[in-house]
Amino acid sequence: MSLWIINGNVWNEETGRTEKKHLRVNEGKIAELVDGSASIDTGSAEVINADGKLVSAGFIDMHVHLRDPGFEHKEDIITGSRSAAKGGFTTIACMPNTRPVIDKPETVKYVLDKAAEAGIVKVLPYAAITKNELGRELTDFAALKEAGAIGFTDDGVGVQNAQMMKNAMALAKSLDIPVIAHCEDDTLVEGAWASEGAFSRKHGLKGIPNESEAIHVGRDVLLAEATGVHYHVCHVSTEQSVRLIRLAKSVGIKVTAEVCPHHLILSDEDIPGLDDANWKMNPPLRTPRDVQAVIEGLEDGTLDMIVTDHAPHSAEEKGRGVDLAPFGIVGFETAFPLLYTKFVETGKWTLGFLLQRMTSDPARVFRLETGNLVQGAPADLTIVDLDNEREVDPATFLSKSNNTPFGGWKLKGWPVVTIVDGKIVWTE
Repeated sequence: MSLWIINGNVWNEETGRTEKKHLRVNEGKIAELVDGSASIDTGSAEVINADGKLVSAGFIDMHVHLRDPGFEHKEDIITGSRSAAKGGFTTIACMPNTRPVIDKPETVKYVLDKAAEAGIVKVLPYAAITKNELGRELTDFAALKEAGAIGFTDDGVGVQNAQMMKNAMALAKSLDIPVIAHCEDDTLVEGAWASEGAFSRKHGLKGIPNESEAIHVGRDVLLAEATGVHYHVCHVSTEQSVRLIRLAKSVGIKVTAEVCPHHLILSDEDIPGLDDANWKMNPPLRTPRDVQAVIEGLEDGTLDMIVTDHAPHSAEEKGRGVDLAPFGIVGFETAFPLLYTKFVETGKWTLGFLLQRMTSDPARVFRLETGNLVQGAPADLTIVDLDNEREVDPATFLSKSNNTPFGGWKLKGWPVVTIVDGKIVWTE
C-alpha cells in the first residue's frame, strides 16, 4: 500500500523547530521525506492532509497491562490495543501478571497470536522471572525468549530474594535479554496504600516510605554490576532511586529506567481525599520533592523514557474504597496531552525532548526497529493536533476502564491519526 502524508510538521532536532514535510509510505516503510515546499505527484496513493499538524514517529510504551488472559473484564488485548492506538502508541510492551501468569511459552504465544489477529498495534510480551511470580523458582528463560518474550519481570511484585534475582540476572545475561524490575520491599509496604508524606500524616494513615523502592534499586544495581546484565527499573518515583540510578550509570553499570506521567505531574499533596480510589496507584504519588527529582532525572538522562503503566480496573473494583480497591490508573489516552500541556506548552521542555523520550529512547534501550522518523524505518507514525484543547472525558476512552484522576483536565496535543506499518489503525 502506498500512502502520502502531506503538509505535516516534522521536528528537526538540528534546528530545534518543526519543519513542513511531505512523507511517503510504501510497503509498510517510510519511503521518503520531502520538503514541504516541493511539488509532489501523489498518483493513485492514499493521501492524508496533515494540514500543519505534527507528524511523529509512533509513540512507544514499554510498560502496560493488557489484563489478558484472565482479567478480561478490566481490559483485553484488543481493547487495550485500540486504546493505545487512540493515544498515539504504535508499540506497547505488556506485563506478565495475568492469570495465568505469562510464564510459559504457550502463554507468550497466546498474547502474540491475539495481538496479530487484532492487527492494531505491535504488542511485545514480557515473561515472568519466577513461576507464577511467586519468587520461588525461575521460569525457563531460554524457552520463553524463543517463544517471543522480550524481557523478564515479576512486575506487580518485587523479587524479594536477592539470590533469586542474581540468578535471574546471570541467566538473562547469558541470553542477552534484559531484566525489568518492579522495585518494592514487601516488609516496608504492608498495610499501606499512600506515600509517607503530607497526605498520609494528615489522614493518620500508615505511609509507604521511599526506601521501599530505593532499597531494591540499590540492591539490584549492585547485582547488575556483578552479572553484567541489562537491568531496567520500572516506574521510578523517588528521589533516592534517581540518585542511585544516576550513580550506577556514572560508574558504567548497564542500568536504564522509566517514569510515568502521573509521577512527573502529581504529588501526594494533590490527592483530594479518601473517597476516590482513582488516586491509588503503585508506586504511590510521592512528595513534591520526589516529583522534582524524577523530572530532573528525566531531563538529565538518568531516566531514559516515559511509560504509562496503563493499569485498567473496573468501576466496581475502584468503587470499593481506597483500602480495598486495586492499585493503578489507565494511561494510554491521556499521556501525550498531559505531558505536552504540562511541560512543552509551558516552555519547560522542547517538543523534541518529549518526542525523544516517547519514541527513539525506548527504541534505543530495547533495541527496537521503530521509534525514528527516517527513510527505511517501519512506517509507525502518529499525527497530533497540538492546538486542539479539550477536556479529558473518561466516558470516551476506548479502554474498557476509565480509572483516571485526570477527568475534566483541559489539555492540548491530542493524537488524531495512528499508523502502524503503513496501515491506519486509528483516526479521529
